[in-house]
Amino acid sequence: MTAGSPSTPATVALERAGIPYTPHVYEHHETATNFGEEAAAALGLREEQVFKTLVVSVDGSLAVAIVPVANRLDLKAIAAAVGGKKAVLADPTIAEKRTGYVVGGISPVGQKTQLRTVVDESALTYPSIFVSGGRRGFDIEVAPADLVRVTEATSAAIART
Repeated sequence: MTAGSPSTPATVALERAGIPYTPHVYEHHETATNFGEEAAAALGLREEQVFKTLVVSVDGSLAVAIVPVANRLDLKAIAAAVGGKKAVLADPTIAEKRTGYVVGGISPVGQKTQLRTVVDESALTYPSIFVSGGRRGFDIEVAPADLVRVTEATSAAIART
């Protein structure tokens, strides 16, 4: 375990896979509702390099979309990226149950149920990106290629402004 890093299913999965990461802990405010923006501001990062993990239902099957905090998820693009027709955001209760994480702390890594994952292609332009480490107030910095490998993700243009 990296010093100063909380142990979460995400950190355990990264360590098991031998993937290096840097933990970033910040103070989460209970009143915050936009968790990605809160993380970017607290860590002094550009929102384009901090990615949110969204669970979607595509034609009734769950999938994970990883998009920059600065952008919105293009539902038609995520549906197409996983070979479906229609996507909607998953019910938060279902997302929590299937991933094992709470909303605002859903990590793309170490989920209870491995879901099809798509990373927005913009992630690949950075040497490292920040994603939830598995709880509110905890992000992990990881190389995009390593994130793609550990989540068995594909990449596609799924974000829009």
